[in-house]
Amino acid sequence: MNSMLRSARTLATTASRSSVLRRGYSSESVPDRKVAILGAAGGIGQPLSLLMKLNPLVTGYFGDDQLGKALEGADVVIIPAGVPRKPGMTRDDLFNINAGIVKGLCLAIAKYCPHALVNMISNPVNSTVPIAAEVFKKAGTYDEKRLFGVTTLDVVRAKTFYAGKAKVPVAGVNVPVVGGHAGVTILPLFSQATPNANVSEEEIVALTKRTQDGGTEVVEAKAGKGSATLSMAYAGALFADACLKGLNGVPDVVECTFVQSNVTDLPFFASKVRLGKNGVDEVLGLGPLSDFEKEGLEKLKPELLSSIEKGVNFANK
Repeated sequence: MNSMLRSARTLATTASRSSVLRRGYSSESVPDRKVAILGAAGGIGQPLSLLMKLNPLVTGYFGDDQLGKALEGADVVIIPAGVPRKPGMTRDDLFNINAGIVKGLCLAIAKYCPHALVNMISNPVNSTVPIAAEVFKKAGTYDEKRLFGVTTLDVVRAKTFYAGKAKVPVAGVNVPVVGGHAGVTILPLFSQATPNANVSEEEIVALTKRTQDGGTEVVEAKAGKGSATLSMAYAGALFADACLKGLNGVPDVVECTFVQSNVTDLPFFASKVRLGKNGVDEVLGLGPLSDFEKEGLEKLKPELLSSIEKGVNFANK
């Protein structure tokens, strides 16, 4: 493995926090936290490490022989390791390479930090999260409350596109995004967007399509020279920060994320989740859906199920 392994010990004091990560800790002392980033030398890993380095006392590790040291004592493990998308590639094209990388890293997590919260960024997330679950099950360390597929970038995109149409500041916008983390499996719930704006049904359809195709749009715009690395790093840092807040007892931390779920008949599904001291405190329901969203939900289920099963089958080969 050529990726650099980096861990960051985080001290949750308001004075050392950056506004980029929306720090909201109280001035009371809280436990030290260690965050390990597996794949810190990659396109996402580098800027993600930079953002997490805004926390003090960062230590770097490199190579397989230092993997154990990077993971020991970690509270949160973020996995952006793997190859990026290139023009013409689907997320499925990434599967065989990234699936093997994820499987190996999850074996190490099970060995060195089995109680860490695992934030999966490596694509295809719809398959890599089930792979991780199966690896942890075999190791006897699986806890459904501690495994997350990071879908925050879909939320960031949906909020940005909606704010543009609604002509409101993006900072005040909230849009839940449910389903999965690839193409048609991404379902932004614009009917639940706040603030409520007069956006036409035609515009909602276009916003949904653009949110689903956001990754492809970036890959094509970069013409083979990269993918959505910076925005994914930003989104990954936001979600990691939410996990740390939950661990540290900050109340009412709610984020959309891809987790084991009973919200639908699928074994894994992205929806709003309340985070707490043990990871997932509560998986929240979908709420009222528009007819367009209900149709989208039914359309995404077969593809998402196929991706989940693909991951399970790979892990059990």
